[in-house]
Amino acid sequence: MLVHGAQLTYCTNIHPAEGLDGVRRSVETYTVPLKARLSPDAPFGVGLRVSGVESSELLEGTALEDFRAFLDGHGLYVFTLNGFPYGPFHGQAVKAQVHAPDWRHPERVAYTLRLIRILAALLPDGMEGSISTSPLSYAAWVDAADPETWATLTDHVVEVVEALVRLRLERGVFIHLDMEPEPDGLLQCSADLAAFYREHLLTRGAQGLATRLGGSLDEARAHLRDHFQVCFDVCHVAVMYEEPAAALAVYADAGMRVGKIQLSSALRLVLPDEAVGRDALGAALAPFAEGTYLHQVIARTRAGTLRQYPDLPPALAELHDPDVTEWRVHFHVPVFLEQAGAFGSTQAAIRATLDALRSDLADRHLEVETYTWDVLPESLKRPLVESIARELEWVRDVL
Repeated sequence: MLVHGAQLTYCTNIHPAEGLDGVRRSVETYTVPLKARLSPDAPFGVGLRVSGVESSELLEGTALEDFRAFLDGHGLYVFTLNGFPYGPFHGQAVKAQVHAPDWRHPERVAYTLRLIRILAALLPDGMEGSISTSPLSYAAWVDAADPETWATLTDHVVEVVEALVRLRLERGVFIHLDMEPEPDGLLQCSADLAAFYREHLLTRGAQGLATRLGGSLDEARAHLRDHFQVCFDVCHVAVMYEEPAAALAVYADAGMRVGKIQLSSALRLVLPDEAVGRDALGAALAPFAEGTYLHQVIARTRAGTLRQYPDLPPALAELHDPDVTEWRVHFHVPVFLEQAGAFGSTQAAIRATLDALRSDLADRHLEVETYTWDVLPESLKRPLVESIARELEWVRDVL
């Protein structure tokens, strides 16, 4: 829905769905009622997620044309796709496999190229489109000191950017690829993504793109600026202890645009000095240590240094470290909660992000992305349509 000129929606990756029929059922079950509640008299924009398998199904026969007619019939349109998770995202262990296949592999390129074809067919005429994607790889899988790895990653991203440039030149459809830093990703914060952009895309990448398009180096760099943008996930920013305004400034200084803002919130714990208080927090945290998703923990010490844990269980093993005063946990909680049960949240980072962008909201892509509804502790669960609506209404009211 439009709010102060921005496109505000939620991401359908929160719904378990298998196959194209499952995607349609989830839209009918959840998105159609949301439109009736939030945008009864105007079309309602959707942040769509289709898996690798579903992206192939959509490009068979008349499936894509039929899906567009299905959306049109319900007053829905798609302006952004979530191209980060490739495989199943619910009902089984996802963990680090959310990054697979990573940007070293041709199937990540092929999947993203399929998403471009899909979004180009679903995007309303004259509207800007975005596709968010993974931060190149999971850091533990990659030798970051290997220049050949970075060359491969750069070349694969450029292959996608070339397709986006040609789409715009030939058909007038403007879509950008928005890379999403994540804790423990190969790119996990604003400085990492800005460095990849400056040191790899604007050098080797621009040279390769200029060759592919038969243009100048300056033209290639301009195309990269337009078609390679940032997916600013506020939860990830907060878990990394970045201040939103400072992270946005890092991107601006690098000459990067922020194409998509994912409004999500993480758990925040201020650890008491007393052992009994920490024991109580540990007991309250136990239900969050579930087996589906990675819940990275970033701890802050009394000296202000950061320690990273790849998941919640290894962090819980060091809960009583007296040198640690705060935890931020990559567990998406509803954005309207300042408190999540016994814990705080990083909701303040969402408010700070929206404040920083308030004067520049026109055509922004804002997407609420609380995908952990089915694994939340029972005390935080509510009917899903009601919960999503509350999130979108909360963002609208803040704006």
